[in-house]
Amino acid sequence: MRTDMTETGTDAEPQVVELAASRVTPWQAGVGVIAPYDFALDRELWRWTPDDVSLHITRLPYVHVPVTVDQAAALSRAEQVDPAVRALLAPEPRAIGYACASGSFVHGAEGEGLLHGTMLEAGAPRAVTTSGALIRALGALDLRRIAVVTPYVDSVTERLLSYLGEHGVEVTSSVGLGLLSHIWQVTYAAVSDAVHSVDHPDAEAVYISCTNVLTYDIIAPLERELGKPVLAANQVTMWALLADADRHAVAHGQGLLNATAPSRV
Repeated sequence: MRTDMTETGTDAEPQVVELAASRVTPWQAGVGVIAPYDFALDRELWRWTPDDVSLHITRLPYVHVPVTVDQAAALSRAEQVDPAVRALLAPEPRAIGYACASGSFVHGAEGEGLLHGTMLEAGAPRAVTTSGALIRALGALDLRRIAVVTPYVDSVTERLLSYLGEHGVEVTSSVGLGLLSHIWQVTYAAVSDAVHSVDHPDAEAVYISCTNVLTYDIIAPLERELGKPVLAANQVTMWALLADADRHAVAHGQGLLNATAPSRV
């Protein structure tokens, strides 16, 4: 309750303003996110998150190597992932996501499966990896030929292309930006230019890899410009993670989310 004093002539009259307060506590579901130590885009993940869901984010331990195959391999080790999962269990998340593209494709389909299994064995009620989510998204949209944009050096990009090949996905064209650090600083303009440069008539969609690449605001405009789906690492991760928590990711005009939205009938 707040009391304001207003003056009328020489008299001061108390004005009582009652602040409404709901007695119903809003219920929050929770999902956990395991991110690399250099992940800088927490806010982007929250933008896909509906209001009745909380994100519980933890980071993998620091490793003193640039963004290379060695870094990706270090980030996917069971001895790093297991305690990260366990650190998220106290708030009882409905699902836990491993939000690192390279760490989940670096050892191919078998490595992604082992990573997924490590998360479940550590106690995750449901487990999602970025690269596993990509394959789910491609299946949901019935896509088999894609163009690929990455921020990586060639050796890392090649691991992604090999992973996709194991799942029967044809890569019509690809481009890597050759970055070894500070990937989160890549601009929307640079990502858009790369997407346009790599698009191919035979590509049914374009995929933008790496969870440290900003993409939320440019996915829908790029889809309109190209006339085909544009998928991104953070998008597919949050889409799959929230689906496993019985929720739907939030975004306007993104093809993956529109195509998989719950029926309103």
